[in-house]
Amino acid sequence: MQNFYQLIDTVQNNCAITDARYARNMTMCTYLLEMRQYYRWEHDIPFPQGLPKDELGNWLVARESFWDSVEQSPYAPISIGTEIRDPFDSEAINQSLIPEGYVYSAGYGRFHKPHFFIGQLLKKEVRHGFTVLVSGCEYARDLISPPAALQNRTIFLRREAVRRMIWEKFEEWRWKKQNSIQGEAFACYAFESNPDAALEAMTDNEGEAMILHELGEGVAGELLGEKWNEMLAGMASIQSEIIARAMRDHLADCLFTLPSLIEKEAWCSLHFYFSNLNGMRRALFPLIIQAYQDWVTTGKLTALLDAADKGKTHWLDGCRELLDIFEEQGAENLEKQMLNRERALGL
Repeated sequence: MQNFYQLIDTVQNNCAITDARYARNMTMCTYLLEMRQYYRWEHDIPFPQGLPKDELGNWLVARESFWDSVEQSPYAPISIGTEIRDPFDSEAINQSLIPEGYVYSAGYGRFHKPHFFIGQLLKKEVRHGFTVLVSGCEYARDLISPPAALQNRTIFLRREAVRRMIWEKFEEWRWKKQNSIQGEAFACYAFESNPDAALEAMTDNEGEAMILHELGEGVAGELLGEKWNEMLAGMASIQSEIIARAMRDHLADCLFTLPSLIEKEAWCSLHFYFSNLNGMRRALFPLIIQAYQDWVTTGKLTALLDAADKGKTHWLDGCRELLDIFEEQGAENLEKQMLNRERALGL
């Protein structure tokens, strides 16, 4: 492919710009953890291998200095052959890249942070009317690499990011061993005897679970409409956005993820799902936690299926209520009501 390395440099530079503008808004702990993994990716260091402390420290200082130099720069357009595209026009860019065996994505994540990446295309398929693009090796990426994302009717699954996320959680569990649910999920794989094979197998399974969630997001988006994204964009409070996203995540999972995992008898993925159900999502949906515990104790799926079925109506009604308040009273009044009623949003 002509100018491929120039294309990678352009995408990576756009990644640096978004990192310069947003990365240092993280908590210090999260920021340092993400920077460690970014260094590992950039220097192609295998997961089990430790990182060189002095080199890492020098790299971090140099990277922050570089960010200072590009923070005010505009995002560069993407040039492919004679075509020049807006860097956020993933669909048009992929029309040129996919036939060459590559995949590109650009979009907005949590708290409106832009994300960019370009990688090797492993698989393209259509599921339930949505195009699924699975990528392998990533040639350019920003500090935060969401493992899966939905843009319009295209789902991007980034296997490299899935592998990284799983390994981080495995290492955390191995050090602390406080999350017994994670232990159930990791026990399905031979991490102690063959970590490479275990990581690949778990990446396959959890990648599928993430695709199921994004399919649920797609269905939820059809039910809620474009006004939902306008509502999120108008939120000034981080806490309000977290609540709204958690509610829609529950709707997506009740519509698609949980019923599909149960139908597939993907018990390891079900354990992993609940081991990662924390923070606001866990606080808002105590019924689903109780149902999971009932399944673990009794082996019966009745309570879990019932909770997911009730959740479809509950979270759809809850999300639509937010939209109604937003349309009638505006974003500021919506956020006030959300924060005042935070504890009453669960079943």
